[in-house]
Amino acid sequence: MFKRFLFPSKPDGAAASAILLIARIIFGILLMNHGIDKWANYQELSATFPDPLGIGSSLSLGLAIFGELACSMAFIIGFLYRLAMIPMIFTMVIAFFVVHGNDPFSVKELAFVYLVIFILMYIIGPGKFAVDRWIGKIISQSTDK
Repeated sequence: MFKRFLFPSKPDGAAASAILLIARIIFGILLMNHGIDKWANYQELSATFPDPLGIGSSLSLGLAIFGELACSMAFIIGFLYRLAMIPMIFTMVIAFFVVHGNDPFSVKELAFVYLVIFILMYIIGPGKFAVDRWIGKIISQSTDK
């Protein structure tokens, strides 16, 4: 019994999927809070937000908000899971390597933690408690008829 929780045989089993759901909720809400802060302070931040891609501060801020807010919501419910994670991962790559590239690790540590978690979650997948899984079942049932 204890071995089953430490070493689940299937990554899409109920226990593993529940853990993935909890991780999606926790890390999705944590990142979403960063996006909400940026969205709430858009006017003040749009002039001073870093522009690492050379597309303008306001567009860079908008993309960061999209990656941190909209994509976090999709990540939490497991909708277009891997597609939604690409902007999240990209935002953390830019934050860690470019925006905070010359900062001490203690400053960029949070971006690194998010980056590692999101890459691992991208590889593992959403588990079976995700909207994508239910959509897949509906599509497969409709094509089987």
